[in-house]
Amino acid sequence: MLGALFRVPSPKVAIIYRGLPEILGTGADVRNLSAGRGVCQQQKPQQQCHQRHHQNLNVLIQIHRPSHRRELLSCSQTRPECSKLSVRNLHSEPVAMFYSMYAYLSNLPRLHVLGMALVAYVVYYLIQVVKRPIIACSDGPFKQYLIRKVPTLENKYWPTFWCVESRAQTVMASLLRSKSLPHVNYRREILPLKDGGEVALDWMEEGCGENAPCILILPGLTGESQAEYIKCLVFAAQQAGMRVVVFNNRGLGGIELKTPRLYCAANCEDLCEVIHHVRRTLPPQCKMGATGISMGGLILGNYLARKSDEARNILSAAKIISVPWDVHKGSASIEKPVINSLLGRHLAGSLCRTLRNHLDIYRDIYQDSDIDIQRILRCKTIKEFDELFTAKQFGYAHVNDYYSDATLHNKLDHISVPLLCLSAADDPFQPLDAIPIKAANQCTHVAIVITARGGHIGFLEGWWPSTKDQYMGRLFTEYFTKALFDEDGEFQHTANKMHERFLAKETVALASSSPLLLDKKLDAGQLDHKMKLM
Repeated sequence: MLGALFRVPSPKVAIIYRGLPEILGTGADVRNLSAGRGVCQQQKPQQQCHQRHHQNLNVLIQIHRPSHRRELLSCSQTRPECSKLSVRNLHSEPVAMFYSMYAYLSNLPRLHVLGMALVAYVVYYLIQVVKRPIIACSDGPFKQYLIRKVPTLENKYWPTFWCVESRAQTVMASLLRSKSLPHVNYRREILPLKDGGEVALDWMEEGCGENAPCILILPGLTGESQAEYIKCLVFAAQQAGMRVVVFNNRGLGGIELKTPRLYCAANCEDLCEVIHHVRRTLPPQCKMGATGISMGGLILGNYLARKSDEARNILSAAKIISVPWDVHKGSASIEKPVINSLLGRHLAGSLCRTLRNHLDIYRDIYQDSDIDIQRILRCKTIKEFDELFTAKQFGYAHVNDYYSDATLHNKLDHISVPLLCLSAADDPFQPLDAIPIKAANQCTHVAIVITARGGHIGFLEGWWPSTKDQYMGRLFTEYFTKALFDEDGEFQHTANKMHERFLAKETVALASSSPLLLDKKLDAGQLDHKMKLM
């Protein structure tokens, strides 16, 4: 009843407000009563508290009657100070409401509070977390094919309910996969390179037919064939009946470093040799695809852009996962405090360990050069390591020149192999504004799938993430199964249409830039090939 009297917007309420302190006692008593606790909180015997509480309620009931309202109204006319007191007490209504709310919440059972918090989180999860992925791709044959043939793209991505934060997805995915995925028994092949270096190719062909398609996988910055995210893709491909070969970069995978040169994201010379070797090894009728993860995606993307015609003749399809599209922004993002920088330090430490494992070969070679090995081994960030070692080893004047050369977002127009990309909007290694959505919407051969959550190579889903069926592996299997087996020939037909549009767009670009270059291109026979396809 007291709450009802507080809400009545009439002059009589002011009179009642003015009389409450006199009738009920001190201001503290009024606040306690409005808070639902009565005056029993005063330090008096419990029996007197209950009696006074009932008296106060009786007084309030009497105040609510019309006869008592008239008496209080007449009292206000004989006492001039009544209006001032009424106005002052009117301002205490928000305070009383605050005390009432505080008392209500503080007296709630803990299970009720937990239930309310859980309901609030469920609402947040359903509205802000669970979303259908965005497909950044030009309206054309490739996008239509993906929507029609890859069902995962049309479904909402449901991240693990208790693990939706980007850094949590990144770390927990690595931990869960490393604990649950078994060791893979590869067939190792050592491939000598032209400059005297060596790389390891790990083959998984168990359960595959003679003409089964093959997927070449490129690991991340310091990854190798036993990395947990690589095994996730290997098992997914094996279940689909496809053979896999993992390309371990120089000095990784337990291989001795034969030359001082390691690897970098902008250099695809080693990849060119590996792709040609794998193509020669496979049966002629066996189709081939490629997948790059993180920095492996940068190497693969640069190969597809720089060796466009060569790549199209060898690879039927390609996919990259969690690639840092703009290396400048990715480097800045990974150095943000605090959690991002910790992840960056972990990767920088892995780079230093790789260098330390082959320290004997570097100590003598760089003894009298400007490369200080001991200082490099103390690097705390990836950019610092790249500035002191990688950029210098591959002939870049500055680390920013290396990062500009490795960046992909301005090279998508040169790719002529159907390329599906998977990125998360909350990737801690790559901010959302660095994903080339606008460029992808104008490309004929590139489609970027962007999920609202997923972290960096995370993409956990379900109440308890399954190691056999994960979002990243499922999308990988669906895409390559349709593209490489291609039982009805629809993917090849789509690829031909995509190449028609690619050549037409390239012809227009050449004509607008330089007619002489267009004539040379026509002499090379590309226009004849385009007309033949049409």
